[in-house]
Amino acid sequence: MNWVVDNWVQVAQYAGQHMVLAIVPIIVGTALSLPIGWVANRRRWSRGTILGAAGILYAIPSLPLFVVMPALIGTRILDPINVVVALTLYALALMVRTTADALASVPNELRLSSQAIGFSAWQRFWGVELPAAGPVLLAGIRVVSVSTVSLVTVGALIGVQSLGYFFVNGYQRAFPTEIAVGVIGTVAIALIFDTCLVFLGRLLMPWTRVSSRARPATRAAGRSTIEPAGAHA
Repeated sequence: MNWVVDNWVQVAQYAGQHMVLAIVPIIVGTALSLPIGWVANRRRWSRGTILGAAGILYAIPSLPLFVVMPALIGTRILDPINVVVALTLYALALMVRTTADALASVPNELRLSSQAIGFSAWQRFWGVELPAAGPVLLAGIRVVSVSTVSLVTVGALIGVQSLGYFFVNGYQRAFPTEIAVGVIGTVAIALIFDTCLVFLGRLLMPWTRVSSRARPATRAAGRSTIEPAGAHA
C-alpha cells in the first residue's frame, strides 16, 4: 500500500494513457465496421470474403503486429500510434461480423414498411435498420471494449506506456504489488468502460428499457391465465 501511495501520480498517468489508447480504437473500429458490415449484409456474395478476412486479421498475434506496425505505417517504434492502429484493426475485425449479424437480425417487415412510406436507402439505414440493430451492436461493442482494454497492456512490451508497464516492471523485479496494481487498474478501466457503454445504450435506445419492463409483465399475465385452468383441473 505504501508503494501505491508513493507512486500514485505515475499510476494515474499510466491509467490515463491506457484509457486513451483504448478509447480511440473502440470508437474508430466501431465506426469503420458500420459501412463494411452493411456491405457484408447487403451483398451476400461478399459476406464470406469480408468475414473471412476479418477472422484472419484478428488471428494475428498482437505483439508481432505491434512490432511490424512502424514499417507498415512509417512511424517510430515507440510511437503510441502503432498500438492505436493495431488495436483499431482488431476492433474492426471483431465488429464487422457483429455489425453484419446485427443488421441481418432486423426484421424484413421493418425494411418493407419503411420503404413503403418512402424512405430512401440512406434514411432506412439510419432511421430504421441501425436503431433496430442497436442492442446487438452494443453487445458487440462491449466485447470489443474489454478486448481492447486488455490488449493495450501488451504495448508495454514494446515500450508504449500504459498499465501494462506495471506487469512488466513488477515481473522483472519480482514485486507482486506492482503487478497487482496493473491487474486491478486494467480490470477497473474495463468495468468503467462497460458501465459507460451500458448507460450510453440506455440513453440512446430508450425503447430497450420499455421492452425489458414489458417482458416480466407478459410472463406474469401468462401465469395468471394458466393457473386458474390448473385449479379447475
